[in-house]
Amino acid sequence: MRRAWSLLTAAALAAAGFLAAGPPAAAADADLVRNGGFEAGLDGWSCSAGSAAAVTAPVHGGTSALRATPAGQDNARCSQTVTVRPDSTYTLGAWVQGTYVYLGASGTGTTDVSTWTQSPGAWKQLTATFRTGPSTTSVTVHTHGWYGQPAHVTDDVTLVGPDPGGPGGPQLPAAPTGLTASAASPSSVLLSWAAVPGATSYTVHRDGAAPLPVTSASATVTGLAASTAYTFRVSAVNAAGESPRSAPVSVTTPSGGGGGGGGGLPVHALVGYLHTSFANGSGYVRMADVPASWDVINLAFGEPTSVTSGDIRFRLCPVAECPNVESPAEFKAAIRAKQAAGKKVLISIGGQNGQVQLPTPAARDTFVSSVAKIIDEYGLDGLDIDFEGHSLSLATGDTDFRSPTTPGIVHLISAVKALKARYGPGFVLTMAPETFFVQLGYQFYGSGPWGGQDPRAGAYLPVIHALRDDLTLLHVQDYNSGPIMGLDNQYHSMGGADFHIAMTDMLLTGFPVAGDTARVFPALRPDQVAIGLPATTDAGNGHTSPAEVTKALNCLTKKTDCGTYRTHGTWPGLRGLMTWSINWDRFGGREFSRNFDAYYGRTA
Repeated sequence: MRRAWSLLTAAALAAAGFLAAGPPAAAADADLVRNGGFEAGLDGWSCSAGSAAAVTAPVHGGTSALRATPAGQDNARCSQTVTVRPDSTYTLGAWVQGTYVYLGASGTGTTDVSTWTQSPGAWKQLTATFRTGPSTTSVTVHTHGWYGQPAHVTDDVTLVGPDPGGPGGPQLPAAPTGLTASAASPSSVLLSWAAVPGATSYTVHRDGAAPLPVTSASATVTGLAASTAYTFRVSAVNAAGESPRSAPVSVTTPSGGGGGGGGGLPVHALVGYLHTSFANGSGYVRMADVPASWDVINLAFGEPTSVTSGDIRFRLCPVAECPNVESPAEFKAAIRAKQAAGKKVLISIGGQNGQVQLPTPAARDTFVSSVAKIIDEYGLDGLDIDFEGHSLSLATGDTDFRSPTTPGIVHLISAVKALKARYGPGFVLTMAPETFFVQLGYQFYGSGPWGGQDPRAGAYLPVIHALRDDLTLLHVQDYNSGPIMGLDNQYHSMGGADFHIAMTDMLLTGFPVAGDTARVFPALRPDQVAIGLPATTDAGNGHTSPAEVTKALNCLTKKTDCGTYRTHGTWPGLRGLMTWSINWDRFGGREFSRNFDAYYGRTA
């Protein structure tokens, strides 16, 4: 599907004249690309790690060119942020050799452009013209190849248009000073520096990584590896351009330990929801009677007093509905016994009927205090976020998962961070979103750049991304789902191994959000991912037989039994499985949990 879309787009661009040579530059125009001929190596360019280098042959002009090689999910993208004038026309150009070589500009403030060449052979010129928006002061120009294609060559990249530093324009800012770095976690670093007079934004540079634009004199860099040394530099930006880079600063991330906010889980864990406040037709299971197979027990559910109150309440199932319910004292004693046996017991917030929205700071603060009260009263190990339905959606214009602006999203992230800070590194944090809120983000994100889409599409992505350093487990519900497009650009339907393989591959590989290769949701660690399934046919749509579950595990952890889908890696450290629910599993003769135990050679 993606390849077909690109062909159609290319045809449309050709019809619009984007593949023809651009108009001659006006007298006042200038070429704004720095080192567009790669005579100074990769200076001024940021390329995905290890994918690109300056070469001396072949070249189109001068003595150097860019040679880049796609590998796996890396399309060998090289980019540069260029300062431009608002409400002005620019022409982007480059000469390329290779198959499916792309040239484009993003962040234009109007319609971003992209063009490409389909066939290898002689040098071909690509050009595209765009107009900047009324408040646009910088754009990102980029070139990349395509997945599975051989190396390509790019040379003489230009961006011709009005010079933002011309007469009457602002002056170039000075290089930032006072840059400091500290490791916030095994996968993140905090940076700060002195504000630069006249700067409107800053760019954080790290070797082998895409530039990180920020608006203030500080930044948090995430997605790093544990026990690894990193070097950072920062530049200041305004309408005149980008300053020289600051002096470098180096920092080493600490060791990973148990990972994302919740050590103590076995290498392969089984997660289940326990109906503690209702029976739901499957029968009530007392905490003391939960089989030892279950490593994480999520109490279903804590629910709000109203959708927007943030006030979460939890109670045991009423006797009228659950005649065999234990007393609160017995329930708490059973929790302590499970914990003594190495199990984790969490409060799960939300569920199908518990819509939770945090539109205000007051709702956020109430959420923190009420959830903490439940955790403290029952002596729980952490929190499971099971927001479904209309709990999460993105406001119009909230288009970048890396920097959300929707109040309900921002307040939820802040609330969870506050709970994490309150309980410390042993706090277990899990999430159980539906595929609509995660993997659908590969195609659609929020209401889209022009509106009209379902604003809930991909709405969990900013929450997962902001909390990835604190996240113990993400177990997406691979059930009650419509068909979802995988990284093979084919639709996959629930109920068989193929669906779980494709959906999990997306989480462990990462993916461009809404198809934007400049906004890639980074892969999660395998130990942070479990597959969510219904325990029986009664538990939910999309039940998967034990044989198909085994195939999915074989494919993801051993790369066998994969069928026609080709994963982008092999992950023996995949954490395990989640199910709805412990009650339904017992109702079904424990088929689900026993299959898991047998697969990993466990006795329970």
